[in-house]
Amino acid sequence: MSDQQKTEWLLLIHQIPPKPDYFRVKIWRRLQKTGAVAIKQSVYALPNSGQAYEDLHWIIKEITDGGGTASLSRTVFLEGLSDSQIELLFQTARNQEYEKIVKETESFVREITDAAEGSGSFFLRKKKEFSRIQNRFAEIVAIDFFNAPGRGAADRILGECDALLRETKKEISPETREVKKNVCGRTWVTRQGIYVDRIACAWLILRFIDPQGQLKFVADERYRPSANELRFDMFEGEFTHIGDSCTFEVLVDTFDLASRSMIAIAEIIHDIDLKDNKFSRPEVNGIQAIFSGMASTCSDDQDRLERGSRLLDELYASFGGILDKLVKT
Repeated sequence: MSDQQKTEWLLLIHQIPPKPDYFRVKIWRRLQKTGAVAIKQSVYALPNSGQAYEDLHWIIKEITDGGGTASLSRTVFLEGLSDSQIELLFQTARNQEYEKIVKETESFVREITDAAEGSGSFFLRKKKEFSRIQNRFAEIVAIDFFNAPGRGAADRILGECDALLRETKKEISPETREVKKNVCGRTWVTRQGIYVDRIACAWLILRFIDPQGQLKFVADERYRPSANELRFDMFEGEFTHIGDSCTFEVLVDTFDLASRSMIAIAEIIHDIDLKDNKFSRPEVNGIQAIFSGMASTCSDDQDRLERGSRLLDELYASFGGILDKLVKT
């Protein structure tokens, strides 16, 4: 193979102080996240790319800030290790990760199968857990630079599990079942001063549940609805918190909207609204800051809804959701 045909690699060579132990582990985890593999002790390789250079640049800074030394080189291998041997190291590392995905999903499928008559909250919780497995799979695919053969098996079982979850039956109360049959053109009532959960619920209702519906903002938490009204995120409302689920999660579960994109948003809304860091979504702090800024600069509920809806549209699209209707605000 000529030099022109050889793969160009980035090599990170480091020396890390033996103490503290956590620092060495921290750097190792950083390298694992980039997809780098060790070709010998303290020497890590990535195929050359702009993203790889940036990732390794910041890891080098972290090593030097922690008292270690590190250098980065761009190279081709002329003797000794061949490109195919290095590529095999990458494939082996990714195959091990895909195998973990397969085993975890197989166990997950058994749980779902054994609990075929589980409650709606059980299946919503399982869909959230499955979303995390899918996200982990997507992270592995992003660093699978040489198409490890184990990807196919992981992809297949994830598809089978997704289909199984879509087929599961949930226990729905007669009252909720009746509401689900007739949600076209209803008036949806919630408290004034809408914030994260109520903004997200209003967006969900007008986008996916009742596009012909109307919103009504009231001051009284104990507001009594008229015949065509449904309350959400209110005292004794038809849709409100259940257990440790926020109202947005309850609506997603009730109306069978738990797609991968919607679950991601539900986890973000949950962590902001309930402040329990249950899902530890990386987007939470940024999204919360935007909502906080919106609340401090906008007191009108309709304006908050319009601004929040635009944000949620873009967030939904960023997770791969397809928006085919305009939110009516």
